[in-house]
Amino acid sequence: MTTAPFVIDLDGTLLRSDLLLETGLCFFRRQPLHLHKPLGWLGKGRAMLKEKLAQAAQIEVGSLPYDSQVIALIEAARRNGRTVVLATASHQSLAERIAGHLQLFDRVLATSAGHNLSARRKRDVLVEQYGEGGFDYVGNSRDDIPVWAVARKAYVVNPERGVEHRARALGNVEQVIRSTPSTLKEWRSALRLHQWLKNLLIFVPLLAAHRLTDPALLGQAILAFLLFGLCASSVYLLNDLLDLPDDRLHHTKRHRPFASGRLSLRSGLLACPLLLAAAFAGALWLLPWTFALSLAAYYALTLAYSLALKRCMAVDIIALALLYTLRIIAGAAAFGLPLTFWILAFSMFIFLSLALVKRYAELREARSRGRTEKTRGRGYYPDDLPMIASLGAASGYLAVMVLALYIHDQATVSLYRYPQAIWLACPLLLFWISRVWMLAHRGQMNEDPVVFAVRDRISLLVGVLFGLVFWGAA
Repeated sequence: MTTAPFVIDLDGTLLRSDLLLETGLCFFRRQPLHLHKPLGWLGKGRAMLKEKLAQAAQIEVGSLPYDSQVIALIEAARRNGRTVVLATASHQSLAERIAGHLQLFDRVLATSAGHNLSARRKRDVLVEQYGEGGFDYVGNSRDDIPVWAVARKAYVVNPERGVEHRARALGNVEQVIRSTPSTLKEWRSALRLHQWLKNLLIFVPLLAAHRLTDPALLGQAILAFLLFGLCASSVYLLNDLLDLPDDRLHHTKRHRPFASGRLSLRSGLLACPLLLAAAFAGALWLLPWTFALSLAAYYALTLAYSLALKRCMAVDIIALALLYTLRIIAGAAAFGLPLTFWILAFSMFIFLSLALVKRYAELREARSRGRTEKTRGRGYYPDDLPMIASLGAASGYLAVMVLALYIHDQATVSLYRYPQAIWLACPLLLFWISRVWMLAHRGQMNEDPVVFAVRDRISLLVGVLFGLVFWGAA
């Protein structure tokens, strides 16, 4: 039985995340107007940056994504009577909190007092403590290669690209563990491609103007749809990265790719600006500048929502309704078509109702779990449910009233041969709004209401009938 100490790296190895990035994102979320501070800390060294971020951030170590296979490896070593050491480049305060939470380590070596315990510095400390070849080491990155070179045995966990090959060249690799493969499915989930369905609202101005059969405008619509999708996916990535602490405490959101550690934070931080740059480059190059302006307004509002507005009662639902309406405005900008009062009024009321449905479903779920305190990351209490239901149903019915008034507008009379036929759309919309709210009241609305509508057969049938009404009226 070997007695050599078993040394474990933290970031990317025991932890399917990176604490430097975690604390940096947490700092940005809490103090977005103080980004200059980390730059000043970095100027004094990475150790200073890690110390200050660790002090400023509020990391809940109990909810972090730990690798179960690495924990099993540690437990096996402990059963064999081996000393287990946590050796990490993360700050001492965070490392000790994690060690205290897991209760698996006999000793903690970490960054502190101006000494960044990474790569060669970690190697030198371990050799000083245990001698060359006097310990086994578990790691994952290029920074771990110098440590593996002086270890007795090397354990490689979810290696970065090219790391496994270099580690094996050392000749002491005992085991390679792969527990978090980044698959296409994970990226599809992170980018939320199914949410691109919301971007079909870009086509609404074309439909309202009866120009959907214009090949040139239809081509612009498809291009605008794709570019808006890229921008929206960039926003979804940023939102997930900023919401890590809240998502990990949510019963379903904790399974999201970044919250669970199935996708690395570094890859998300890289993909986010790339998608955004592609969206704006395409918008400025291929579409009218007003579309790019609408896209910028959408991104700015979404960023404000992620950083602050989502935690403000009432402001959050108005912001969500505006985000839907901005898709319609972006569509009109892409085609150079005017926006009518009726489209804007209808969209604001109907999407305000759907935003309230979303909040209602979240609060109902919280109440069903026995929670009475304010929902984490939101500005509501479960006891707010009756008021939210009243506001949401009223907003939905106001959208029906706007539709009814639209029928008598002079522009409508001139646009349709049989404008009176549009009256048939009113009971259809009344039925759908009432049904959505009844399902939410019964606890059967467990997803975004727009996504629900696309997957729900009755909603699809109502949508087809709604479209046939307007087609017949034309």
